[in-house]
Amino acid sequence: MKKKIIIMGAAGRDFHNFNLCYRDSEDYEVVAFTAAQIPDIDDRRYPPELAGKLYPKGIPIYPEELLERLIRGHGIDQVIFSYSDVPYDIVMQKASLVNATGADFVLLGIGKTRIRTSKPLVTICATRTGCGKSQTTRRVVQILKEKNLRVVSIRHPMPYGDLVKQKVQRFAEIKDLEAYNCTIEEMEEYEPHIKMGSIIYSGVDYKAIIQQAEQEADIIVWDGGNNDTPFYTSEKELKIVVVDPHRPDHEVSYYPGGTNFRMADVIVINKIDSADPEGIQIVRDNIREINPGAIVIDAASPLSVEQPEQVRGKKVLVVEDGPTLTHGEMTYGAGVVAAEKYGAAELVDPREYAVASIKETFRRYPDIGLLLPAMGYGSQQIKDLEKTINRTVCDLVIIATPIDLRRIIKINKPAVQVKYELQEIGYPDLRDVLKRF
Repeated sequence: MKKKIIIMGAAGRDFHNFNLCYRDSEDYEVVAFTAAQIPDIDDRRYPPELAGKLYPKGIPIYPEELLERLIRGHGIDQVIFSYSDVPYDIVMQKASLVNATGADFVLLGIGKTRIRTSKPLVTICATRTGCGKSQTTRRVVQILKEKNLRVVSIRHPMPYGDLVKQKVQRFAEIKDLEAYNCTIEEMEEYEPHIKMGSIIYSGVDYKAIIQQAEQEADIIVWDGGNNDTPFYTSEKELKIVVVDPHRPDHEVSYYPGGTNFRMADVIVINKIDSADPEGIQIVRDNIREINPGAIVIDAASPLSVEQPEQVRGKKVLVVEDGPTLTHGEMTYGAGVVAAEKYGAAELVDPREYAVASIKETFRRYPDIGLLLPAMGYGSQQIKDLEKTINRTVCDLVIIATPIDLRRIIKINKPAVQVKYELQEIGYPDLRDVLKRF
């Protein structure tokens, strides 16, 4: 008898686990996916073109709220938990719900969910969303390119659109972002690589992606998403993990960031220029206890603001990276730091001006507070973001997202962009560990 399973996910790790472990297996029947965290990724299907010969009609994707009903209604044997950045107690609450229905709750290990590449591999992962993983990746790519290596980055999946068209995505020019109809979140991750003259892949089928990427690479860089574990492994591999002392102890209390923390060859303690000494020490103590063999690199995220004199004395609307504020649970970011540093009079509360899907985001994540998350998972949500910004009564908009939103939306008031890059402090640094590698 085939085991009936449901895969719990968020349009990324769930599809990867299916492709690798279940797509062609006669031992299992995948009845459904459930979706959480990301808006508007449920109520569709994983298409038959990607699902394989065992699923000629594809596989339905339902809201996670229907999980218990689906388990009971279909006689499900196993539920595979396949998304990231979740506190341990919530993972066990999910497990308890599943177990109470009589089904098994399964967490797949890295042994089954990583694809081997023939190329040397550097993976950059994190213990939480918003640790500074992307800027660390850019720094690694920069160092490797200085050695005249052909560097190809592969990004954790963000397939929120047409999954068939997104099977393998290659980004080398800005026009590629338009060709793939990228969301704001996707542009935030891909555009900085393109501007560096670097190639980055993403998509849905990571076997097909690595086969293509290997053809033009001397070395592969894995650019992780949220706090998920890498999709690849190699005989020659360096595992770099970024931690955030603004959220001490999260490296030992969030899934699967704790897995990354334990596996790391190199741990980058980022943001030590703005974190409390107590938080930094807690992180150092956790490294010493759990992964004492890891190389530790101290780093800062110094910021710069175009025309910083515009900020002083102004009532400002701060727009921060969306995922960092939502499932990343950060209550402030680079925009708030810039507002305080350059003397803003006050932060304007955007909640009374929010419309449609942006208003719903504040309802789902009430702890966001006075910041506006740059939500843009589809064209309508981008319009909602634009309308919210333009409705907000303020003197100035501080844009603290990885890309300049003014390229995507029309803002009807003055705005300044905050930029930040990784800066290692002391030795060893990334150049040192990469040279050894």
